[in-house]
Amino acid sequence: MIQATGLTSSPRKELPPAVDDVSFEAHAGRVTALLGAPGAGKTTALRLMLELQRGRGITYFRGRPLHRIPHPSREVGVLLGDVPGHPARTVRGHLRMLCAATGVPARRADEILEAAGLVSLRDERLGTLSRGMDRRLGLACALLPDPHTLVLDEPARGLSAAENRWLYSTLRAYAARGGTVLCTTADPKEAARIADHVVTLERGRLVADQAAADFSRTRLRPRVAVRSPHAARLCALLAQEARATRRSVEAVHEGGNRLCVYGSTCADVGETAFRHGIVVHQLADEVGDMGPGAGAGEPAADEKVPPAGAAGEPTRPGPGAPPPTDDTARDPDHHPGAPAGEDSPASVSPSQKAPDGSKAPDASVAEDAHPAPGARSRRAARTRDTGAGLPPPISVRPAPRPLRPLRYEIRRATGVGTGFLVGAAVLVVSALTAVLLARVGHTPQPRLLAAWPRELPLPPAALGAGLLGALAFGDEFRHPALAADRGTVPRRLGLLTAKLLVASASAAVLAVLTVGCDAELLHLVYGREVVEVPADWLPLSAGWLGLVIGCACAGVLAAGVFRSTTAGLAVVVAVPLLVVPLVHKVTEGPAVRTPVPLASRLRDGVPLRWPFGGERHLDAVLRLIAQPVGGALTLSLAALLCAYVFTGLRSRVR
Repeated sequence: MIQATGLTSSPRKELPPAVDDVSFEAHAGRVTALLGAPGAGKTTALRLMLELQRGRGITYFRGRPLHRIPHPSREVGVLLGDVPGHPARTVRGHLRMLCAATGVPARRADEILEAAGLVSLRDERLGTLSRGMDRRLGLACALLPDPHTLVLDEPARGLSAAENRWLYSTLRAYAARGGTVLCTTADPKEAARIADHVVTLERGRLVADQAAADFSRTRLRPRVAVRSPHAARLCALLAQEARATRRSVEAVHEGGNRLCVYGSTCADVGETAFRHGIVVHQLADEVGDMGPGAGAGEPAADEKVPPAGAAGEPTRPGPGAPPPTDDTARDPDHHPGAPAGEDSPASVSPSQKAPDGSKAPDASVAEDAHPAPGARSRRAARTRDTGAGLPPPISVRPAPRPLRPLRYEIRRATGVGTGFLVGAAVLVVSALTAVLLARVGHTPQPRLLAAWPRELPLPPAALGAGLLGALAFGDEFRHPALAADRGTVPRRLGLLTAKLLVASASAAVLAVLTVGCDAELLHLVYGREVVEVPADWLPLSAGWLGLVIGCACAGVLAAGVFRSTTAGLAVVVAVPLLVVPLVHKVTEGPAVRTPVPLASRLRDGVPLRWPFGGERHLDAVLRLIAQPVGGALTLSLAALLCAYVFTGLRSRVR
């Protein structure tokens, strides 16, 4: 069950708020439609409910606000706009990545693919999906953790009739199992067909909160659809009889053999046609709009419209329209003759209210203990006048962290071919550079195997590792996958640790493959003497791995701090260009003490001996850090880590 109270968006410049004091309920086991024209505030209301936008109000999902729910994705499934995901990722890979983020088994992805009818498209890229398949995938992402509540923003937008039937049958089946469904729509006839309860918004205000049966009776207009080869003659006869009997009947000839009769019944129209010998091919009750021309000239969301009855002209319902009910009579903001939404050419039979054939509940059963919209608005006005009892402020909450961060990061990194392309490019460039350096000569063997010319600040493998690390955060900022429409990745140490581990493993593999490919190619071109193993291969290998892994970690941290892949790679390049000269200036000058190996100082100062010669290994590590590039990289990593922790703590405090 959803309970939204006092939803009010932040005021805009010289404009009223997009949503102003909206309160409603969506009950479990029902489909609730949030109806309104474009610009009425439907999407803003959903964003306020999901704490994606600042404002005022409170929304309870089964008695708890969203920020009090430990795992929001398991409670609320959300679809806002298009499916957030990298366009090069496959459908199955995207769902498997979300499985790790929401903490459900990976087999759930295959189950939801079958339920959504996407098995044949499991290997398709997200960027190649049609509009209908994209909406199916969005619903599949929302249903993936099997939440209790679905919040969908115009899920049927751009879908065909067959896809609409599938969507609404799925929503009906979900509600029949006890779930809560809240979806927005701009078509009043669609709302009457699919929903059990309809909440109508107009210019950011609540104008009606009704059961579907009451909505169809008061906000839509019943009509009789007639098809006859003599439609024009029948239209004239019906109008003549209406004038003779002084009945409020309107017959509209819609062209060809179609005729719509408002304010009459199938029996009366059939008797008239029978008396005059007119052949009728179709005679059926329909639920239509508010009459011809009702939707024309509807003002935009920001346009100021004079109230009903202005300039001495009272507002009257259209011909044949039913009288206003108690709800509309009590609501001073409701115009009895105004349509509930846009004029739509499609017509819906009352028997087609639900895809599964079920009818909307009776008004007496579906009518909840809601106060009338007019009474609610008057009470809200009195509350604002007194200045007390304002709804609590809504603050934007950070995106939830992945429940299985390491699995999430592995599937994220391997689900897109960008990392593999970067690795292949690094291997090719390194091999060609090594061959060229060996051809020129005068290059030490360690630099030759690493394909690192003295003219370059970093070898190709280090630059590639830095780019892979920067992509770990940069891709997600452009294509977020953890939460709908948030646009950022949470600054959590668990996720950072997973990204650092995966980036370090990728960098280590890239470093080993680079040296191996370079050595193999040099052996094939120039012979064995070029690739002889040096005597100090162990410290050289440790330094090489430390350089490449350090560049990858610097890329991860920089992209996480600056929220940009380009900034992450720029920081990696800036280490040898800017930080190394700075370290040189700081450390230059005469030494204060005679340099003594660290191993000797540790052996003399510590009474117990280090196991397995640990002082020698520590001495080797510190010698690597003492080198200009090693020291600059260590200093940069420490600064980036502190900046990442600081920005993460600051966002939590806010």
